[in-house]
Amino acid sequence: MTQSFKITLLPGDGIGPEIMAVAVDVLNEIGKQSNLSFEFEEALIGGAAIDARGEPLPPETLEICKQSDAVLLAAIGGYKWDSLPRHLRPETGLLGLRAGLELFANLRPATILPQLIDASSLKREVVEGVDIMVVRELTGGIYFGQPRGIFATETGEKRGVNTMAYTESEIDRIGRVAFETARKRRQKLCSVDKANVLEVSQLWRDRMTALASEYPDVELTHLYVDNAAMQLVRNPRQFDTIVTGNLFGDILSDAAAMLTGSIGMLPSASLGSSGPGVYEPVHGSAPDIAGTDRANPLAMVLSAAMMLRYGLNQSESADRIEEAVLKVLDQDYRTGDIMSEGMTLLGCRAMGDALIQAIGGK
Repeated sequence: MTQSFKITLLPGDGIGPEIMAVAVDVLNEIGKQSNLSFEFEEALIGGAAIDARGEPLPPETLEICKQSDAVLLAAIGGYKWDSLPRHLRPETGLLGLRAGLELFANLRPATILPQLIDASSLKREVVEGVDIMVVRELTGGIYFGQPRGIFATETGEKRGVNTMAYTESEIDRIGRVAFETARKRRQKLCSVDKANVLEVSQLWRDRMTALASEYPDVELTHLYVDNAAMQLVRNPRQFDTIVTGNLFGDILSDAAAMLTGSIGMLPSASLGSSGPGVYEPVHGSAPDIAGTDRANPLAMVLSAAMMLRYGLNQSESADRIEEAVLKVLDQDYRTGDIMSEGMTLLGCRAMGDALIQAIGGK
C-alpha cells in the first residue's frame, strides 16, 4: 500500500531552486521504489517573497507549511536584500517560520565521511571518526528575548540592547530532546553554557543537571562555551551529542560543520513538539554561483533524508539516500567545493543524475 505525504517546498533564494530540484528528483525516485507518494507544493520565503509580496514570510506560506507533513527549505538571503530594515530581511522570514511552527529544537549533525576526510582543514588524526550531533535551542534566548532594539540614552548616545532569557520549561523541553537524541547515539551528552558569568546559563545548568536523573543511561557533562569551542578543534572525537542555547548553538554548530571540510555537505532538522518540521542544509544561498550549475546539492539531499527519518518515520528510505550519497563519493564524483586532485568534477544537475543512478534509477 502506497503511503502519501504532503511536502511544502521553500526553494528560497540564490542556489536554492537548483538544489531543491535535485532533492525533489531524488525523493520521487525513492518514492517509486519504496511505495511512497509525495505531494509537493511550493511557497515563497526570504528574498523571493520580499520581491513578490513585500515581506519575507507571507501569511499564506506559513499556513501552507502548517498544513503539510514536512517542510523542505533550501536557502534564503543574498546581497540584494542586505540593506533592508531588519523586519524586512530574508532572515526575519526564517525566524518567523521557526516561531510560527513552534520549532524549538535544531539538530545539526557533523559527521566526517571517510571519502572527504582530507577536505577538512584539520589533520586527519584529529578529525578521523568524528560523529557529532549538535542540539540547539531555536526559539528562545538572545534572538527572541525582550527588550531588544537600539535606543537613545539621556545623553543622546545610541545604545543597542538584546536580552538573553530562558524559562525552566524552555530549557527542559530542549534538554529532553537532547537526552533522547544522546540515548539513541552513544549515550554521551555535553551541555554547553556560560554559567560562570551569566545567570541565564546558571539556570540552564541547574535544569540540565536535574533532568539527568531521568536519563541514568546517559552520561552528562558540562563545558563553558569558550572551552567547548576550543575542544571542538582540539579533540572533536570526545563529543557525541552537544546541547546548548540559541546563540551558542548557532556558533558551535557552524564550527562543528567545518570539521567536515565543507559546510555544503551538512543537513539539519528543526523540530517541535508536534506538527511539521523544517529540514534544510546549513549552508547559505551562495548568490555568487546561483544559476551557474556549480552548487553542491548533497546537503539538500541529505536534508531530505533527515526529513524521511525524523519527520515521516521512513528510516529505510532515508538509509537508501544516505547510501547513495556515499556511493557517488566512492565513485570519486565531486562538486567544486569538495573537489580534489584525481576526482571527477560534476555540476549540480549532473550530481543529481549520479544520485538517481546510485539509488537504482535509470
